[in-house]
Amino acid sequence: MSRDANEIGKKPQGESFQTKDDEPGKRAKVLAVVNQKGGVGKSTTAVNLSAALGEAGKKILLIDMDPQGNATSGFGLSKSNRELCIYDALLGEASFENMLETHPDFPIDVIPATIQLAGAEVELVTAMSRETRLKGLIDPLRSKYDYVIIDCAPSLGLLTINALTAADGVLIPIQCEFYSLEGLSKLLDSVRLVKTHLNPDLEVFGVVMTMHDGRTKLAQQVVDEVRDFFGDGAFETLIPRSVRISEAPSFGQSVIEYDGKGKGAVAYRSLAEEVMNRG
Repeated sequence: MSRDANEIGKKPQGESFQTKDDEPGKRAKVLAVVNQKGGVGKSTTAVNLSAALGEAGKKILLIDMDPQGNATSGFGLSKSNRELCIYDALLGEASFENMLETHPDFPIDVIPATIQLAGAEVELVTAMSRETRLKGLIDPLRSKYDYVIIDCAPSLGLLTINALTAADGVLIPIQCEFYSLEGLSKLLDSVRLVKTHLNPDLEVFGVVMTMHDGRTKLAQQVVDEVRDFFGDGAFETLIPRSVRISEAPSFGQSVIEYDGKGKGAVAYRSLAEEVMNRG
């Protein structure tokens, strides 16, 4: 089962892997992992990509912006009896510094989410600068990290708009199955709207195909369609359908930790390499 939150260890206030290593000229790449379709491997990709980048020595901030809190539990953090989560930061009632959780083995900090976050969607509607709350929290931290990974909810609501407004790039997981491309045009329309009105620097950073089963013609058809549509925007790495990838979250671990030599871990290391090569 998942590790207790105490095993991860909440940092003393103000302390972080990154605090002593701030680099004035450094600016983290902020990536929002987005797809309004559920079950495409979005949280799985956010967790395992963060782990693979951390294993490679990159300093990572993983922000859970999904009320389901899958990225939180995916790193073994308890969602129950948690005093503070990203909900409190978005509403201006706490700082990121007071809720950071540090991974025991990798240079990864996690901003956790709980079901409380669902309330923020409503409470922010009448708030000033409602679309830029997350950006205001992330920007002061850019010199501390190499990458900020935002795991978004499976919707195109205000929480996801906040993530897109804060991000440099959008990373889109697409499942290698029949309905995978449904709704993709709506997502791309939302990205264009945010780029036009809120974040002119926003780009589609890349598309990663998940749950790939090389034994089926359908999976290859989806891969071909995605690559035809996105061209170089589609990553070469294909994330395989893997029991080990599915099992890892129940142990509160990334697949890198759970089955480091398996095909799932190998694939996410390959994806991390591609991400680093893109900047």
